[in-house]
Amino acid sequence: MIKIAVLVSGSGSNLQALIDANLSGQIVGVISNKPEAYALARAQKAGIQTAVIEHKQYPNREAFDDVMHQKLLDWDVDLVVLAGFMRILSEKFVKAWEGKMVNIHPSLLPNYKGMHTHQRVLNTGDTLHGCTVHYVTAELDAGQALAQGVLKVSHQDTTHTLAQRVHILEHLIYPQVVEWICTGMIQHTAAGVMYRGELMQEPVQFCKF
Repeated sequence: MIKIAVLVSGSGSNLQALIDANLSGQIVGVISNKPEAYALARAQKAGIQTAVIEHKQYPNREAFDDVMHQKLLDWDVDLVVLAGFMRILSEKFVKAWEGKMVNIHPSLLPNYKGMHTHQRVLNTGDTLHGCTVHYVTAELDAGQALAQGVLKVSHQDTTHTLAQRVHILEHLIYPQVVEWICTGMIQHTAAGVMYRGELMQEPVQFCKF
């Protein structure tokens, strides 16, 4: 059984979706850089061990990441899931977990990497928006996309309504992708990312118009 650790900084709604999904893998631990993160309460309620590693207690990003890396090793983790973890990870940490760490980003990558994606979509007038689950690499939001949730932008949408609608999609596709990794349907290999035994060319798309 694949052992999963989830990294969080906030309320943990995606963590809750993962907990509720009854994954084939086991969430063995949740790490937060913020002791007040509500995600920690969600984990404790589900009987999952937690660790608070406050980045402010360390002199630099690398020192913080080293402590987090050691905790993941202590838990014997196979897969790291970023769920609203609001820290840029060091290149050393990312390389140590490359092919074993996934993130969800609120846009249809490669469009709108970085922050404020909902407002940028509205500013541009795009008709489609959504979220992307991808492997994490040293380049920001640039790892291979595994799945996307796609929705149609309404003329009535605001940044708030878009954020709410995208969150619904996140809670649908993130547990699905993690389950595919747990069952071996998605595999990160030296030849590339495999999906159902074939080289993945495009992310799997889920639509909610």
